[in-house]
Amino acid sequence: MSKRLLEIAAELVQSQVAGNPLSTDEVLGSLRQIFSVLQEMQNSEVQESFVELGESSGTTVSETAASQKIDPMNSIQNDKIICLECGAEMRQLTSRHLKGHGLNLREYKQKYSLPLRQPLAAKSLSKSRSKAARKRGLPENLKKYLDEKRKKKNEAPLLKDPS
Repeated sequence: MSKRLLEIAAELVQSQVAGNPLSTDEVLGSLRQIFSVLQEMQNSEVQESFVELGESSGTTVSETAASQKIDPMNSIQNDKIICLECGAEMRQLTSRHLKGHGLNLREYKQKYSLPLRQPLAAKSLSKSRSKAARKRGLPENLKKYLDEKRKKKNEAPLLKDPS
């Protein structure tokens, strides 16, 4: 859906309140009820689409959708990344999102055979971050920092055992 379910529910409640005034409790109850109905509708719609595809095996609907539709390397696109667990499209897969699937970033990459150094972000987002880092002088500053760290390590006097 192009709009979030909460936004749709809020719009429906707003139009409901415009027609006849409701108390705060009634507005909250109505919002909860509409939101839950929209969630149920969305879930049944997703399940129906997978049943039509004939994908009724032991795996869950979300796992089937993500793993069979999308090649892991093709899930990272220019303007979005697609979660291979649930099929959600976003600019960056966060550890918080993956925690909902019981995974961390490393486990997700291993599960789908992605390189461990592969960023889980849209290519355009990675490029813009890289460009911003270069503009701030990150590569040069990093080299300076590492050189200074090596010098300090080499110059540090070795502690000898007094005995």
